[in-house]
Order: sequence, then structure tokens, then C-alpha cells
Amino acid sequence: MQFLEHKIPPPLVGLASAVLVWVLGAWWPLWPLPEALRLPLAVPCALLGLALDGWSLWNFRRQRTTANPLAPGSARAVVQSGPYRFTRNPMYLGLALLLLALCLWRGQPVALLALALFVAYITRFQILPEERALRAKFGAPYEDYRRRVRRWL
Repeated sequence: MQFLEHKIPPPLVGLASAVLVWVLGAWWPLWPLPEALRLPLAVPCALLGLALDGWSLWNFRRQRTTANPLAPGSARAVVQSGPYRFTRNPMYLGLALLLLALCLWRGQPVALLALALFVAYITRFQILPEERALRAKFGAPYEDYRRRVRRWL
């Protein structure tokens, strides 16, 4: 399945996952979250996801390196500032938080399956190949960063 590595832009994977959240919630409406909790739980997750994505992109621009997830080999630096001090993949974490917000807003716990599939797909077909490319390009400095900072959280 190596042919899927770095082929589908992560925002499109997120969008497909969002559609799956919607479909799963409609097809299997089990144990719904109370209406009064949906928005108060979803809004902070969505805001945090957007802030994390924006902060991450800002750090990439500040370091003058590419944020293109389909071309990790063209990176000019290993960004380690801002949210990259706590997670190696804050943009993907931001997308996952947006999906969690959608799951909470929909109020259907079964929709969390879409979030789990998103995390699994992004880890296998995006993050692991990115890590290989960055290890090949930056060597020991990247390995040191990998040892200090977790992949997701």
C-alpha cells in the first residue's frame, strides 16, 4: 500500500473523514450526546484545532520551510518552535481536533470511528513516510527531535 504514501492531501483526508462522521451519525444514531452539551464541547475543540493549525503554519513560514505535506523532502528545516515543542504533528492534531468537534456537534459517539480512521490513515500514509524523509534529509538532529517530542501528544 506504499502507493498511497503522500498521495492524498491531509485536508482532503480530513474532509472525507468529516463526511464519514456525518454518515455514521445518520446511519447509526446510538447513545446520542445530550443536545445541551454538543455546542459547548464542540466549539472549544474547533477553536483549538484552528488555532493549532494557524500557529503551526505561522512557524513554518517563520522558518522559511515548506508546509506542503506531499513533499516532505523539500523541507529546509526541522521546525521545533511553537507547538512543535509538544507534538511533531500539530497540523494533523489540529485537523483531528476539528473532526472531534464535528463528532461532538453531531452528538453521535459512533462517529468517533471516523476520527480513529483519520488518525490511523494519517499516521500510516502521511506521518511515517514524512519521518523517513526527514530522517534521511536531516539525520541526527531530526532523530534527537524525534526522541524528545511525541508524534501526536
